[in-house]
Amino acid sequence: MYEQLLIVGNLGSDPELRYTSSGAPVATFSVAVNRKWTNADGTPGEETKWFRVTVWRKLAETCNQYLAKGRQVMVIGRVAASAFTGQDGSPRASLEVTADSVRFLGGGRGEAAPGAPAGNGNGASTHIDPMEEDEIPF
Repeated sequence: MYEQLLIVGNLGSDPELRYTSSGAPVATFSVAVNRKWTNADGTPGEETKWFRVTVWRKLAETCNQYLAKGRQVMVIGRVAASAFTGQDGSPRASLEVTADSVRFLGGGRGEAAPGAPAGNGNGASTHIDPMEEDEIPF
């Protein structure tokens, strides 16, 4: 069996980096994915889904360094859903993604984030895959 989720959206918060008791870096951030459509009666419809993303090790440190609220990303990973009761007593669900790969697509308004690695100028993204520390070129 194989499971993979791909989402493209904008960060709803800056990444939060912390370290496990064994010293492994882990970062979390939220991603909003918007969908817009036109209803049969001509009225516009819109839906936003929020995903909580977790990244580990060097990828966590890289995301923490270059990502900021509003930045557009593509996340590829595994999804887990959990149910909980909201503050108002209504049932809610949370979609949590453990990222295997993160692509930095653009800034909050289409520009690259300050200090971020540059793309190739034609809209292509910077691709960051998890790798061992001795494979990192910098």
